[in-house]
Amino acid sequence: MSRPRTGSTAFSILAAISACHLLNDMIQSLLPAVYPILKDEFGLSFAQLGLLTFVYQVTASLLQPLVGLVTDRKPMPYSLVFGMGSTLLGLLTLAWAPGFPALLAGGMLLGFGSSVFHPEASRIARQASGGAHGLAQSLFQVGGNLGSALGPLLAAFVILPHGQGSLSWFAITALAGMVVMVRLGSWQRLNAKPRASGRQSAHRTELPAGHVARAVGILIALIVSKYVYLASITSYYIFYLIDRFGLSTGDAQLCLFVFLAAVAAGTVIGGPVGDRIGRKTVIWVSILGILPFTLALPYVGLTATVVLSAVIGLALASAFPAIVVYAQELLPGRVGLVSGLFFGLAFGVAGIGAAGLGLVADWRGIGFVYSACSFLPLLGLLTVFLPNVERR
Repeated sequence: MSRPRTGSTAFSILAAISACHLLNDMIQSLLPAVYPILKDEFGLSFAQLGLLTFVYQVTASLLQPLVGLVTDRKPMPYSLVFGMGSTLLGLLTLAWAPGFPALLAGGMLLGFGSSVFHPEASRIARQASGGAHGLAQSLFQVGGNLGSALGPLLAAFVILPHGQGSLSWFAITALAGMVVMVRLGSWQRLNAKPRASGRQSAHRTELPAGHVARAVGILIALIVSKYVYLASITSYYIFYLIDRFGLSTGDAQLCLFVFLAAVAAGTVIGGPVGDRIGRKTVIWVSILGILPFTLALPYVGLTATVVLSAVIGLALASAFPAIVVYAQELLPGRVGLVSGLFFGLAFGVAGIGAAGLGLVADWRGIGFVYSACSFLPLLGLLTVFLPNVERR
């Protein structure tokens, strides 16, 4: 399979939307990164931390498909600015929250901001792709992954020393993102037609509706596998390292950064590799292929734990760009709906997973969580039932 020509790819636009994704997800990632502070400050249980994650991520997941469906019918180029404004309000609410209900309100505002941002930003990335859809999706998503990776570092070096109120210092980044988004909205409005209409039409499927529905169901199952496992690390990895290896909070934050940096690297790899060898192959290898590593993780020492977590993050992250582009090819002309559905599903599954895993951690201990989650990649076997959309 030859790689799509990228001569007409608007790399400056992809860089700008990726930078906005970085700022958006960096702010969003500050919430789980400051869980140790919130746990001590408000005396929260693991179950309450899970509920906070649930409220934040389910708010995003329920609204994203709706936003995508609406903007498929009527594009809203400047909606990105509105979404970042909600994220800004959520950040300030979390910074000055007097109690747990206010924390939940801040989490909801963050979730609403994400619900508006991701569908339309993903549309801009595809519009600027020049036919290299996997590459564009990877470049877009890597910005978010890098932003998520920065959260633990900022928590370790800025928020931990200065306290909860220092979250408000990051309002300037939200304002900067809003300025860039105004420019992106203008570009999208002036370039209403996709830049790669020939390539887009080439990927239309002729599958029966039932086969398409089954394929989407399989992709949803794979998203569940991927994001429940990721939730076990992004929400509770710090506590696992502290509990099992006696690390300080700062050292545990750095270990989380290693994992999240690997996730960012995997995102860069997944899209272009999918353009070359096919999305289905990438999905197959990246989910089922990590099974030996997840099974070993709960039983190894600190160094091996950090290394294995990086390998797992690298492989798992490569699946998501491939899944999104594969779904866009299954449902041509529904870029907003597909992006909203799968980004929203990722948020929702992670939120439900975090809440459920918090209950399990309170009941059986944090170590049991990682033993139980180690079998989730077995769902990757479902990939064998996906149709070969690209060959068709």
